[in-house]
Amino acid sequence: MKKYSKEDQKIMAQWAIDCAERVLPFFEDVYPDDDRPRKALEACRTWIRTSVFKMADIRGASLASHAAARNAKENPGACFVARAAGQAVAAAHVPQHAYGGAYYALKVLVAVKPENVTKEYEWQSKRLAKHLRQEIMSRIKIENTEKGFTIKLQKDKDF
Repeated sequence: MKKYSKEDQKIMAQWAIDCAERVLPFFEDVYPDDDRPRKALEACRTWIRTSVFKMADIRGASLASHAAARNAKENPGACFVARAAGQAVAAAHVPQHAYGGAYYALKVLVAVKPENVTKEYEWQSKRLAKHLRQEIMSRIKIENTEKGFTIKLQKDKDF
């Protein structure tokens, strides 16, 4: 697995937060009383700001957001939002989880606004620090098939 500097890890985590936050309304509009995805993003922001890493907090926030995803499974868009937030906060522990924030944000759009998928991918790419852009965005693949868009995350030994 590729090692990243602490600075790059924080850059990646902030990027994952930004990606997840852009689609957060697709969850909160349907589940206004469920703040688990939002709290996951806040936990990650706290780690970025303070550099204080408490595994119980990070893991708890990630697991809670993924539990929200399971509760929202009948609504794919909302489910993927919660997954994006759960992955974003987990980037505090393993930088590669940041990819999941972007990946699931794109899956939200496939579910609710497929016409915006390509535009969102471009936004994600431009939002990412230049020195990380090629490496990260080359792993997130958009395929346009007869059935519509699919999003894939290419993994290998360096992932």
